[in-house]
Amino acid sequence: MLEGKNVNLRVMEKEDLPLYAEWLNNPEFMGECNPLQQKSRIEIEKEYDNLPSEQKTFIIEKKDGSKIGYIGHYPEAEGKLFEIGFALTPSERRKGYCTEAVNIMVDYLFLSKNKVRIQAHTDPRNVASHKVLEKAGFKKEGTIRKSFFIRGEWRNTLLYSILREEWKQPKILTR
Repeated sequence: MLEGKNVNLRVMEKEDLPLYAEWLNNPEFMGECNPLQQKSRIEIEKEYDNLPSEQKTFIIEKKDGSKIGYIGHYPEAEGKLFEIGFALTPSERRKGYCTEAVNIMVDYLFLSKNKVRIQAHTDPRNVASHKVLEKAGFKKEGTIRKSFFIRGEWRNTLLYSILREEWKQPKILTR
């Protein structure tokens, strides 16, 4: 378990999959800036069983143990960098939990993996995610035009990244 001040990140286990499936299939949870997904628990279990070893999803838990969202990382560019993605339940947004989870994830990846870059894509309309990434030290690199088909339309995404030399030292882990 990766421990922060207000939240912990725990590797998702098989018993978390029903809740994860509920989140992924809930348009309110995923928000208007993410694709609509409708996957059965069986489909999600098959995906979980076949994940590459370098891809992990963590459950974001408050200190009282309540599960409020997820954050994950997966290799990109033939394993040369990691991409992260995250989502929180609507009632727990705008409280700093997601920023803390991203900081924990960045610390974990730079402390445990030999990569020089972590990146994230976000919808230009998703101002909350922009703020989370920027507070965690990510820099906006630019716009990727018409890169996601979401809710019946092709949308641009913004690419954010943080480089190892920009990170410099852990913000949460090892303190």
